[in-house]
This record gives sequence, structure tokens and C-alpha cells, in this order.
Amino acid sequence: MEIRNGTVEDAERCAGVEAECFPAAEAATAEEIRSRLKYYGNHFWLLLDGEKLVGFVDGFCTDEKDLTDEMYAKAELHDENGSWQMIFGVNTIPEYRCHGYAGKLIRRAIEDARKDHRKGLVLTCKDKLIHYYAKFGFVNEGVSESVHGGVTWYQMRLTF
Repeated sequence: MEIRNGTVEDAERCAGVEAECFPAAEAATAEEIRSRLKYYGNHFWLLLDGEKLVGFVDGFCTDEKDLTDEMYAKAELHDENGSWQMIFGVNTIPEYRCHGYAGKLIRRAIEDARKDHRKGLVLTCKDKLIHYYAKFGFVNEGVSESVHGGVTWYQMRLTF
């Protein structure tokens, strides 16, 4: 298994993984992922089993404290010097789940954010995953303002 950063050439494969992991209303399209990779490919952590992309974590940096729906759609809002590392998606294809691979990606994102002197990381998740992210030190801040995909999201923050 190898973790590496993403490039624009990874857009189609990332979109395929995203489609396996999220309902259509929540999944980023290949075009959205391509734009994200263009602006912040170094904030895409891809997990490969040989040549097979089995999961990834992505998100951009900003000085904004809270994750907003606008951030998903506007990759150009990325600020490489931003204080906070946002996490937009934690993706692992079904046949690779329950082996700790998502955790490896999350720990790598945390390690890189710490190394880059960020204040911490912010993500949103559904209620059933609050306990999972808490294992990494994320604290539930309650219901997010996000209405992405028409579901209820909880904002979680890991502060260094």
C-alpha cells in the first residue's frame, strides 16, 4: 500500500471511488474533482494497492473556521497558507473497508496539517460516524450549517 498526493490525471479514478462511497446527491463529479486536484492536489491523499486506487481523503486550506457548502463547489477558494485544513471526503471502496485504511489516510492528513503549522482540521460527517472521527481526536461541534446532499451533517474539529 502506498499513499501519495493526487494529480489532475487522477480525477476519473477519484470520481469512481467517490461514486462508490457516497450517494449521487453527495458525491463530487469528475469535473469537480478535476478542479479540486488542479487547485490543491497536494491536499489529496490517495491510497493505492499496487495500481488500484482504493481510497482517498481530500480537502482544502482556508482561514475560515467553519466548513461551508460553498467550499465544496469552489476549489479556487483554497488558500495554501490557510490556518485550517478542511476535509471534504474520506473515501474507501467497499471491499477495502474495515481494514484501517481510512484511518491511515486520516492520520496522514493530520500529520501533514501539523507539519504545515495549521491550527487543525475540520470535517463534517453523519451522526453514525461521530464516534469514528472522535478516535482521531476530532470533537463534535454540533449540527453543521451544511445542507450538502440534503442530509444532516455534524461539524467536527481537531485543534492542535
